Amino acid sequence: MDRITGASSVSMRDSESHLRSILATVPDAMVVIDETGHILSFSAAAERMFGYNEEEVLGENVSMLMPSPDRERHDSYLENYRDTGERKIIGIGRVTTARHRDGYTFPIELSVGEAWLDEKRIFTGFIHDITQRQNVERRLQDLQSELAHVGRVSEMASFASSLAHELNQPLTAIANYCEAARDLLGNGSDRETLDTVQEALDEASKESVRAGQIVRRLRNFISRGETEQRVESLGRLITEANALALVGSREHGIEVQVQLDPDADLVFVDRIQVQQVLTNLIRNAIDAMIDSNQKSLIIRTSAEPQDYVTVTVEDTGPGISESVIAELFQPFVTSKSAGMGIGLSICRTIVESHGGRIWFEERPGGGTAFHFTLPSAGS
Repeated sequence: MDRITGASSVSMRDSESHLRSILATVPDAMVVIDETGHILSFSAAAERMFGYNEEEVLGENVSMLMPSPDRERHDSYLENYRDTGERKIIGIGRVTTARHRDGYTFPIELSVGEAWLDEKRIFTGFIHDITQRQNVERRLQDLQSELAHVGRVSEMASFASSLAHELNQPLTAIANYCEAARDLLGNGSDRETLDTVQEALDEASKESVRAGQIVRRLRNFISRGETEQRVESLGRLITEANALALVGSREHGIEVQVQLDPDADLVFVDRIQVQQVLTNLIRNAIDAMIDSNQKSLIIRTSAEPQDYVTVTVEDTGPGISESVIAELFQPFVTSKSAGMGIGLSICRTIVESHGGRIWFEERPGGGTAFHFTLPSAGS
């Protein structure tokens, strides 16, 4: 019996050793917490990902690995699950952000599993740093954007050629009718001459209307059309856009704070377009702070009167050059050395198509705060 017991103990130690060796080599981080949110296990990959040693985090609240507002809300999430059993991300997985020991935020893919151990509930989080994957995706998006730009330039050239051809006839006719009216008036002012002049001016007026119709027809042809708007969670849109925009920011040490007003969560918007606005503003903020001593990015929401919410993206960069302030939202106006000046113009078009407005303010301590409003879908 002792021999069997001893063999069993050895086998158990071997199994534990084998399990630890597996966990030490798994590329994704693994964090195990109890039902109150305190860390029970912290894998080697988690140590590399977050910059903490396991001894430093054991027994600590897992919210220390989260940026705001998740850091402040995580305990209430767990409490709600214990009370109601309503699952949010368990067994589903989601793209979100995590906080490194040094303070910067980076995008992750999080999957959470639930298990029972000695009649105690534990949660295991599997965390994958998607920075590299999003770098590849961003490069693909940049290439697609460049191709789209080339296509737009080519399309604009085609439209310009069509416009010149279409407008040539009515403009030439207007000029001829006006010249004829001038010549007729120079030869006399009898009733017949005046009638002819009136007829020429009437024709010139018709041709001007025709020219306007041509311009409107071409403008309608290149317009975006109606947006596909529905009720969305603004907090989720910000989280997803933030994760995408933060790609490549790890090496710059940018600290991100997200401050969400619970009364400003539901909005009636086109999800893709609003995320385009958010991503553009966040990337602009990151680019502005590359050479700054203080690198703090704040994204916040607030409920406004008359069924609107305001989104603010605030940075601690050098601010906006005086030379471009007056025309900042106009196409092809930019303060970036390599920028095209289209981004903010597109942002304004999208926001205004939702019935909102966009503007910016200089921060008292340096930097810029961009604000835009969206229609609320809350009660």
